[in-house]
Amino acid sequence: MNPPDKEELFRIKEAIERLGITHAIITSVTRDDLADGGAGHFADCVNILKGIKGSAKIEVLVPDFCGDRKAIEKVISARPDIFSHNLETAPRLYSKVRPGADYRRSLEILKYAKALDKGIITKSGIMVGLGEFREEVRGVMADIRAVGCDIVTVGQYLKPGPDCLDVEEFLEPWEFDKFSEWARELGFKKYYCGPFVRSSYVF
Repeated sequence: MNPPDKEELFRIKEAIERLGITHAIITSVTRDDLADGGAGHFADCVNILKGIKGSAKIEVLVPDFCGDRKAIEKVISARPDIFSHNLETAPRLYSKVRPGADYRRSLEILKYAKALDKGIITKSGIMVGLGEFREEVRGVMADIRAVGCDIVTVGQYLKPGPDCLDVEEFLEPWEFDKFSEWARELGFKKYYCGPFVRSSYVF
């Protein structure tokens, strides 16, 4: 893959300013080919976007950086408003849904981010409809909250392409109301649960 394009960051800044965006979510493909997993590029982007006039919130939605704490430190040092990393699904389904990822490692990333900066908002998302049991959804939500995560999103998985995983189940809207009830009981500061909710949902 090509090295990160530093000019990209200034184009992002220009787009945010021209469009009047008040909440920007910065994410990327996984870059395990880079020594820091792309953490430096995330940090540079946050620092550049902080130069935007006004009060745009900057959220980073990061990969797991293979659990590299120095990479997490690099991103947190740039002080984004929100640090987001998705758990996606129940641990039982990780080999199918997130091959190469590790459930506990993802939890540790959220936990370490909060330990580095207790004032930062942390966020994670879950997809449903992949064959998980309802109690597994609650278990993932509980695990996310246990590491100090502030915001959770729960949305229906929709197959984005022919080579992607099939949808195992389309949940009824009332089930997402139940997920919201669980989130409230678990003590999340904010939660968004609905068929069309995505992890990039903003508050």
